[in-house]
Amino acid sequence: VSMCESYLEETKVKTFIPNVGEMKPEWYVIDAAGKPLGRVAAAAAKLLRGKHKPQFTPFLECGDHVIVVNAAKAVVTGAKAQQKLYRRHSGYPGGLKESRYEEVAARFPTRPMELAIEGMLPHNRLGRKLATNFRVYAGPEHQQQAQNPKPYEI
Repeated sequence: VSMCESYLEETKVKTFIPNVGEMKPEWYVIDAAGKPLGRVAAAAAKLLRGKHKPQFTPFLECGDHVIVVNAAKAVVTGAKAQQKLYRRHSGYPGGLKESRYEEVAARFPTRPMELAIEGMLPHNRLGRKLATNFRVYAGPEHQQQAQNPKPYEI
């Protein structure tokens, strides 16, 4: 055994990987009234992912649950209300449909916030699992009082 190999064996540090059962998720409530849509979505995605925790692991679900209230009162800056487009496709030829932000927000008040948060999560099976950990409400009331959510300021 060379001197270099013995030094490497002495200085090995194990990487800490938490067990999924050990991590207890918290519940946070974010008030989106008067705040930019993207800022609220970015904060929610960070909490969902668990990036604010010291035991963050990229490939594990170690984040918290998020409740967004007053999503209908979130603001978009500039001319996004008229210019931002939401596209969806039916799967059939010529099946592309486009809607402006103001149309989508008028018909489904929570949809822009939901799409913004989901777009900031990973686009794989972990992201689909994390997308089940948030709730968006158009008004100030929510149904998760039993979880005692903590307010989260942006």
